[in-house]
Amino acid sequence: MGILLKVSGLIDALNEAVGKLVYWLVLVAVLVSAGNATIRYTLDTSSNAWLELQWYLFSAVFLLCAGYTLLRNEHIRIDIVISRFSKRTQVWVDIIGTIFFLMPMAILIMVLAWPLFMDSYRIHELSSNAGGLLRWPVKLLLPAGFLLLVLQGVSELIKRVAFLMGLRDEPGEKMHGHS
Repeated sequence: MGILLKVSGLIDALNEAVGKLVYWLVLVAVLVSAGNATIRYTLDTSSNAWLELQWYLFSAVFLLCAGYTLLRNEHIRIDIVISRFSKRTQVWVDIIGTIFFLMPMAILIMVLAWPLFMDSYRIHELSSNAGGLLRWPVKLLLPAGFLLLVLQGVSELIKRVAFLMGLRDEPGEKMHGHS
């Protein structure tokens, strides 16, 4: 279990780093949006590339931070119901939900998204909008984001099993005697 907990720690560190890096894309998206609006209203001109860049950035934030959100335990939950259960029961609900719902969904989307990305990359797909951007970079976000979510799902499973085995005080806490 020690090796698995180290793997879990590496996955957590990866999603933590990605999450903190992607935070900055929110600022970039705001600046692009404000700049585009300013140019559109002051110079009466615009570019589809800037509009598409805005939604590419939003997509990156949403997709690449899914694993980070799971790491932080900030995803949508059924807290009203689950909060009435003991901690062990809550952990079992998380384990069952992760194995039977999160993982199959995330793996399926990741697998189905990969050929879409590859086809787009192979043909150098461009937006159908005049002056639009390449499509493959945004299509790569789908399998990449769901890969990060799958990895974090594995990490959360490891931590919850460790909790049930008495190796952790809380599913998201460090191991006993370690910091």
